[in-house]
Order: sequence, then C-alpha cells, then structure tokens
Amino acid sequence: MPTIIELISFLFEAYKILLIVRIMLSWVPHDSSHFLVNKIHELTDPYLNLFRSLNLNFGGIDLSPIVAFFVLSFVQKILIHILYF
Repeated sequence: MPTIIELISFLFEAYKILLIVRIMLSWVPHDSSHFLVNKIHELTDPYLNLFRSLNLNFGGIDLSPIVAFFVLSFVQKILIHILYF
C-alpha cells in the first residue's frame, strides 16, 4: 500500500508531466478545441498564470513556465522532506 509520501510524490510528478506537455504544446501548432488539449490547459493555466504575471520575457522567450516548473520541484522536495521527518 502506498504511503502518503509516495502518493504526494506521484501527484507532483504527474503535474510536472502535464506542465512539460503544456510547454511542448506551445511550441507546435495544435487544435486548442481538442478535448485533451483543453483539459491540459484547464489544469495547468491557473498555476502558470501565477508566474506569467511576473513578466519573465527575455528576448521574446517566456521563461515563466521554466520558473514554474522549478518552483513546483522545490515545493515538492520541501514537502516530502517535511513529511519524511
């Protein structure tokens, strides 16, 4: 039976995969009305919008998804560390 730490870790990893897919979708043309694409946007945009408001554009490249990914990883590590001890 999975422990709470394994469950939380799994949820963070699954969300990070969604973020990676969302970032990759921004690089290629896609049908934004597709059900799966729409769900990915619904799940990731609220979190990404927190970082987009920081205006992390450098040379026409939006770095906010990268920052969002690293912040999520940092929070995951801190939370797992707190729960472990």
